[in-house]
Amino acid sequence: MKNRKVGIIGSGFMASIHAAAWLSLNVDLTAVLLRCEQSDDSLASVPARRFTDLAAFLDAVDVVDVCTPTHLHAVFARAAAAAGKPTICEKPLVLDSAEGVGLVETFAAAGIPLFVAHVLRFGREYAAIRDVVSVGGIGVPAVVRLSRLSFAPKRAQGSWFADPAKSGGIEFDLMIHDLDYARWIAGEVASVYSKSTSGGDGHAITVLTHRSGAISHVEGSWSNPAPVFREIVEITGSTGVIGFCSDDTAPVTIRLHRGSEEISTGLDE
Repeated sequence: MKNRKVGIIGSGFMASIHAAAWLSLNVDLTAVLLRCEQSDDSLASVPARRFTDLAAFLDAVDVVDVCTPTHLHAVFARAAAAAGKPTICEKPLVLDSAEGVGLVETFAAAGIPLFVAHVLRFGREYAAIRDVVSVGGIGVPAVVRLSRLSFAPKRAQGSWFADPAKSGGIEFDLMIHDLDYARWIAGEVASVYSKSTSGGDGHAITVLTHRSGAISHVEGSWSNPAPVFREIVEITGSTGVIGFCSDDTAPVTIRLHRGSEEISTGLDE
């Protein structure tokens, strides 16, 4: 990647996070595409060329990183695919399932990589739990419980983020992390039931029934006072339970049915 020229589309909060990550890898962050009317550039300190013309931007880069508001992801991802550019896209990929399938098929047909930035798969605790579950460490997964409890993002006030038609609301923006993780743990989903309160400080519960027969209970909240941010995972299998809470000092523990044995995964340093 060191010789590949990376370009970011967008200039808001997530664009700044992605830019910092790219620069930490000594990648050539070549270009940033801004909206023509963009005045607040969160990447002002990034040494990259600024573009307002999409075609010129695509000509200047080898890899595209889409960090726009959610409702604009598909437009820019399709343009990147048409230009033959490997693409990273912030989550959620899109807000409509048919559009998402079509986008994935477009990249696949062209033989171009498309990566959706679901970060939980790379989190230490989440990856360690998945490793244990995937080798049968707690038997066959039956019930997955995931909670992501936070406060309403300040950046949501008065912006596109506050409009569910553009951001998808709490289920698509916050809970998408855990919905993806549930699929990673228990497989594809057969049915979904979800209930939420309305507004920017909402709370939602989603129940997934997986094709494997497992059930996932996913909770998300923006109803907590700042600076609360809590992650909870509990996966019950046929021979034991594994889980963690971000409040705990020893983040991951396994409880097996044979007595009260607890097994450290080595992440409690």
